[in-house]
Amino acid sequence: MSIATVSRVLNGRPDVSPETREAVLRVVRDHGFTTNRSARGLSGGRTGLVGITLPNVHAAYFALILSGASEALYEQDMRAVLCPTHHQHEREVTLLDRLMHGTTDGAILMLPSESSDELRALQARGYPLVVVDPREKLDEGISAVSAAHASGAMAATEHLLSLGHRRIATITGPRGWMASDERLNGYHAALVTAGVTPDPSLTRESNFETDAGYDAARDLLGLRNRPTAIFAFNDNVAVGTMRAAAELGIRVPGELSIVGFDDSEQAAIVTPALTTVRQPLAEMGRMAVSLLSRLLDNQRLEALHVELATKLVVRETTAPPPPA
Repeated sequence: MSIATVSRVLNGRPDVSPETREAVLRVVRDHGFTTNRSARGLSGGRTGLVGITLPNVHAAYFALILSGASEALYEQDMRAVLCPTHHQHEREVTLLDRLMHGTTDGAILMLPSESSDELRALQARGYPLVVVDPREKLDEGISAVSAAHASGAMAATEHLLSLGHRRIATITGPRGWMASDERLNGYHAALVTAGVTPDPSLTRESNFETDAGYDAARDLLGLRNRPTAIFAFNDNVAVGTMRAAAELGIRVPGELSIVGFDDSEQAAIVTPALTTVRQPLAEMGRMAVSLLSRLLDNQRLEALHVELATKLVVRETTAPPPPA
């Protein structure tokens, strides 16, 4: 057979008769032939590899985004090169430099520490990239995928307000992070709409970790006029809040309602099960691959920043406040 015919079979083209296809595939099986990805990459000008930087691979939050991205890459016959950064800026810059120099076709950056200027510099050198869950607000022209933080926070706060809570505290994430700022805006907007003046004394900052949530909750629950509800800016912080309440003998939700954010695996298995805001984490990973694929094909992107909807998931940690 001609080289062109064999090529069409190996590349899954439909314009080959069933008999011819079977004949080629029989020889492939008999000789143990496998496709050489490197050679295919050279012929097409691509490696078929995509770099994925993320703070760590063990956290459920990043693992869910990674699972969505990995599946989408597999469907496009591409593979991921994982690069944990441990929130270290210099390490992340070094890894990206290595990924860019011929190793990968482009990159997906989860919660990157690089500034917009640094990301712009990578783009200027011809390296396609998409940011997932930006740490800070990005300049126009940098493709990004995130969740609808503000509307998710509004839904969480409105849920507590609808139950009758008015003294609603919040435990935020790090100051200056886009997720923290937008969720705080949503929390404030819901309170103001309901005619409740936000009380700065009911806000504590954390680093999105369980222990920080525990410490912040102990502080809030030690107030003379303590809150009847706490909106934690992620599920780790919410679980820390539940632990603090248990140690202080405060019943959840009888005496304290708690809402988290993310809908991680632990939200459904803690007791009582956590009311939280679900982020479409796997879908964020899939969308990032879709955007990157279009960039690799030199397609124009109509929306450079895609914001995916969140959803309030009501479980067992919220109830009306106790009688005054």
